[in-house]
Amino acid sequence: MSAGGGTKAIVAALAANLGIALAKFVAFLFTGSSSMLAESIHSVADSGNQGLLLLGQRQSVRPADEDHPFGFGRSRYIAGFLVGIVLFSVGGLFSVYEGVEKLRHPHHLESGLVAIVVLVIAIGLEGFSFRTAIREAGHHKGDASWWGFIRESRAPELPVVLLEDFAALIGLVFALAGVGLTLLTDDPIWDGAGTLAIGVLLLVVAVVVAVESYGMLVGEAATPAVVAAIRAALVSAPAVTGVLDMRTLHLGPDELLVAAKISLDEGLTVAEVATAIDEAERRVRAAAATTCRVYLEPDIRRTAAEVTAG
Repeated sequence: MSAGGGTKAIVAALAANLGIALAKFVAFLFTGSSSMLAESIHSVADSGNQGLLLLGQRQSVRPADEDHPFGFGRSRYIAGFLVGIVLFSVGGLFSVYEGVEKLRHPHHLESGLVAIVVLVIAIGLEGFSFRTAIREAGHHKGDASWWGFIRESRAPELPVVLLEDFAALIGLVFALAGVGLTLLTDDPIWDGAGTLAIGVLLLVVAVVVAVESYGMLVGEAATPAVVAAIRAALVSAPAVTGVLDMRTLHLGPDELLVAAKISLDEGLTVAEVATAIDEAERRVRAAAATTCRVYLEPDIRRTAAEVTAG
């Protein structure tokens, strides 16, 4: 996924969440529903998260400099990790607190019909955002399952937007159930239960987002399929007789570091070794289908006895 990958989904989610947040706040002022307040804060947090993702994309395309020779590609991972923190603190913890308070000190809703109408409209807008994210992700996930795409994707934006939109839709259903049951039973405890359910949902999603982003911040290799393709490209190069050792590392979603020790035919001249390495590097870049920094060390394959003797 390019630096702009997922931008359409992020912008759609940002526009939807800004409008939804405003509508929910107005509904909260009319109804006093804690579920509506939790959903309002959730939408505000989501809007801020989309802003973080867009900022991360913008920072990631800055050119490399002397202090950052591998560029700023990991800015996108930092943004993804911050999204998890915002979801956990601003969204999840706040909603859990509001839910517990409403269960301890319930109060009746006012203008409950307003909340129902706003929630139904919000579900429609979130559905549009979610559909946009699914459509954008469909171009990148291939044959992988949706969970596999979220786990294996090396670009954070689309998985984060997918998780946020999914959580938003489920959260709206919880809020609708809480408000609806409160109106039907005239028991405000259901509103508090809905708020608490929204908080727990956001905490779970926040942990998933943070864990996945943390893994990329620490440094993850290319996917197994890409590693296999790179290894096959190396051994297919002329004069290359094997791959003795290889390491890959994502410097960013769109840039991969490949370092390998390869064995070459014996008796090659220095010029022939240089030519063989150049061809191997070309094949690696073609196989990886992304920007690659390739560092190859030529060596001669030795037997176990030779290694021990050495």
